[in-house]
Amino acid sequence: MSMSPISLADMRILITGSNGLLGQKLISALRNDPEVELTATSRGTDRTADTLGPRYRSVDISRQEEVDAVFDAVCPEVVIHSAAMTNVDACELDPVACKLQNITATEYLVKAAKRHGSHFIFLSTDFIFDGENGPYREEDEARPLSIYGQSKLDGEALVKNAGLKKWAVARTIILYGIAEGLSRSNVVLWAKGALEKGSAINVVDDQWRMPTLAEDLAVGCIRIAKQGAEGIYHLSGPDGMSILELVERTGKFFGLGTSSVNPIKSDSLGQPAKRPPVTGFILDKARRELGYAPRGFEAGLAVLRDQLEQNP
Repeated sequence: MSMSPISLADMRILITGSNGLLGQKLISALRNDPEVELTATSRGTDRTADTLGPRYRSVDISRQEEVDAVFDAVCPEVVIHSAAMTNVDACELDPVACKLQNITATEYLVKAAKRHGSHFIFLSTDFIFDGENGPYREEDEARPLSIYGQSKLDGEALVKNAGLKKWAVARTIILYGIAEGLSRSNVVLWAKGALEKGSAINVVDDQWRMPTLAEDLAVGCIRIAKQGAEGIYHLSGPDGMSILELVERTGKFFGLGTSSVNPIKSDSLGQPAKRPPVTGFILDKARRELGYAPRGFEAGLAVLRDQLEQNP
């Protein structure tokens, strides 16, 4: 897809899901950017450590009138839509809530973005793939195995087919990092906490992923915005590993023993949603077009360690 940079003077950027992990990293990167006029939206109060004041608006994106109101007030040039229901099993067990948050809300946002001529950036996932032929390129065929994966693929289709002035899809894999007041943890923090306690944990050894530092994904999304990039981009970490190896490498980095780890197979967990066995992304397009340069896993863990030391 073509890329045509837009004016950087007071680029008005609207973020959804600003209380989430990616949302908070986007805010951290953009809040003092002189080129950006930032509006952050999420449900409830602003949970960031250094609150944004009038630049934060509480918005329920599953209510069209609230979406329309914030768009009409802000007139965003760029929308980074990071809000989503991402608990894969919860989506499987409550497909109605999943559809409302991941498809209907996206539809409301897309309609508003079309009306305002906004560049719409949609966050998606490796779970749109069945995991039989990973790692994947942007153009590879999607075959989701779960309601969550299908909801994100449906969201992608909405974005692509809406007749937007400009759109992009940023797919990612296993986001990790720390932020304020998160409603959910992530696998790296879970592994670190469990290994510190020394309690026995079951970890699957038959799922292969490329974990992504939240700061790196934020940089990729901001580059899409500032470069006016269009189309689909794969934005993950560069290192592939099984979930078992992820836990073992986390333990080794933090000097924690892993003798309490019990390797198991995915089907023994009896999880409601089926997971793709091998995903991972080929990052050539994002590296070439965006200058995307994600940190290796241990380098990402070093970022996490430094943040934990600053905020014990």
